[in-house]
Amino acid sequence: MRLALALTLLTTAAHAQTCGGPVDSFVAGIKAEATAQGIPAQTVDQFFSGAQIDQKVIQADRAQGVFQKDFISFSRALISQNRIDNGRIYGNRYDATFDTIQQRFGIPRGVLLAFWAFETDYGQVQGSFNTRNALLTLAHDCRRPDLFRPQLIAAIELYRRGGMDPATTTGAWAGEIGQLQKLPREIVQQGLDGDGDGVVNLKTSAPDALMTGANVLSSLGWRPNEPWLQEVTLPDNLDWSQTGLNHKASVGDWAVRGVTARQGSLGPADLQASVLLPMGRNGPAFLAYPNFEVYFDWNKSFVYVTTAAYFATRLEGAQIYNAGNPSAPLTGQQMQQLQQKLTTRGHDVGGIDGILGAKTREAVQAEQARLGLPADAWPTLDLLNQL
Repeated sequence: MRLALALTLLTTAAHAQTCGGPVDSFVAGIKAEATAQGIPAQTVDQFFSGAQIDQKVIQADRAQGVFQKDFISFSRALISQNRIDNGRIYGNRYDATFDTIQQRFGIPRGVLLAFWAFETDYGQVQGSFNTRNALLTLAHDCRRPDLFRPQLIAAIELYRRGGMDPATTTGAWAGEIGQLQKLPREIVQQGLDGDGDGVVNLKTSAPDALMTGANVLSSLGWRPNEPWLQEVTLPDNLDWSQTGLNHKASVGDWAVRGVTARQGSLGPADLQASVLLPMGRNGPAFLAYPNFEVYFDWNKSFVYVTTAAYFATRLEGAQIYNAGNPSAPLTGQQMQQLQQKLTTRGHDVGGIDGILGAKTREAVQAEQARLGLPADAWPTLDLLNQL
């Protein structure tokens, strides 16, 4: 009786260990959770055979300095003529798949081509990290266990279905698999067979990867046959405090305020949209439609999302954006100083990380308005000094 009670308590304790601590104990908790969800114990044991923590994954997770770049620098680094040319080539090569996606989901090919280019260079660079070990490492690490623990469980289920081999399947350091770099939970829930062979394989089948990517976007709320981002020209007298993703108005209202399309015409007048100024009122300007918000469920980085959405418009025929003449961006150290000052003033900036994310932008805009500065949410050295 006492032995049985002790084993029960041990299993319960391991199950409650949501992150950190002895790896063996952590894995025991994951195994208990997986079997409780109906995955056979033998399958779970086979999945973890040979599993180990990968310190290179932790190093990669802590070294995401690329997202500290400003929009112009980031977009120019990611968008090359080669990627544009290959976008046309792959768009033509998988024309039938893209047509099916357009008919079924209402998602233009440029949207998926942009993700395909940025994630893996159209399937050419899919990552060499062991997927199981990467997910185990990130689930055990206590920085984001709420994100990666469910993904580790999903990977076990994916293995049970024959969708991955824990010993040999490789991908990105964050556990994404395949040509569009999707996490196991997305593959389990939204994976689609795009080439009709009865198997969902996101690593070797571009149609499978593209159809799955479209299904993911659809499940996240993509509104069929609506725009997502459009470059615009703004009047000098626009109320800058009403710009940013935290402020919305109808397209018709923006038109009345003097917002015009730089190319073509604005979207439907009744659509809600935000004026997006990635680098302030003197830099590129866009109108962000409801579908733009879906991008943040694919990737949380503001600069990545804006670049991916813009590149999609380029692949659909848009011209190169007008870079304007924005004020120089703050350095990473200056951005952290600014975030600290904003936090001291009671703003939630989402962490002192040197990254100009949505919360930092909102705080900057609020302080600009308070100080009587143009409230365009672009932090400048003048603002830093005034604070």
